[in-house]
Amino acid sequence: MNASLRNYVVKGEKAALRYALGVPRQAPVGLVGGTLSQRSGSSLEFRDHRAYEPGDDLRHIDWSAYARTDQLTIKLFREEVSPILDVVIDTSRSMDLEGSEKAGATAALAAFFVTAAARSGYTHSAWLLGEKVHQMPNGNRPPGLWEGLTFDHKGGPPGALPPLRPGGTRVLISDLLWLGDPLVLMRPFAERAAVCVVVNLLARADAEPPEGQSLRMVDSETDEIREIHVDAYAAKRYREALARHQDNWEQACRQVGAGFMALTAEDVLRTWNLDTLVAAEVLKVQ
Repeated sequence: MNASLRNYVVKGEKAALRYALGVPRQAPVGLVGGTLSQRSGSSLEFRDHRAYEPGDDLRHIDWSAYARTDQLTIKLFREEVSPILDVVIDTSRSMDLEGSEKAGATAALAAFFVTAAARSGYTHSAWLLGEKVHQMPNGNRPPGLWEGLTFDHKGGPPGALPPLRPGGTRVLISDLLWLGDPLVLMRPFAERAAVCVVVNLLARADAEPPEGQSLRMVDSETDEIREIHVDAYAAKRYREALARHQDNWEQACRQVGAGFMALTAEDVLRTWNLDTLVAAEVLKVQ
């Protein structure tokens, strides 16, 4: 990671000093883990019953209920979850938009979430999303020690994600400027997560193309070059297409129970206004 990105990492760490990562559900006093998910598991907190099915563990049969109803039922328990944060960083070339602070804001946000998580007692892992998804070198250490963060991936998201530990909090930081169905990525990303958040990070130039200018556009994924003139009509069509694209991602997030937040890189670095995440109890102000 170059010196410039390290400076942004420091900014993210400092911004997180007034926040802590929210805990999805507090465990009852005396349990070992820190949070509880909504899935069935093997902790000591009783959740509900369901009908017995062949192959179920006989130790979970509620024999007292059987004595009353003559029906075999299984006790369900909440799964105890160790607090962990997985931050997945899109390393596409479009995340390092020339003339913007988009790459810096990406590094700063990743450091922000990890620092806020540490303030809540979480462990963490940082992942790099490129042709494949792999753990960042030193990605389970403080952000100042991270290595290998570069934005040089050409192409879309990978076809498969690595198995992330179940029951944790997951954050994806990306401009989401990929073609295809968002659910292809979101379903495996959100599977068995306690909390899942997608941060759609754009530079101001991504969101508001300059009108009245002739631009030489270089496709960050293919290096294709196009000369275009951005008049008011072209700018309007672009903004409408971007809004539809973001709506598609937001709907996909809702389908899998994930949160969606659109941010502008320059505004993040200037104000660190993350009230939406505070309102959703993903973050707590301290």
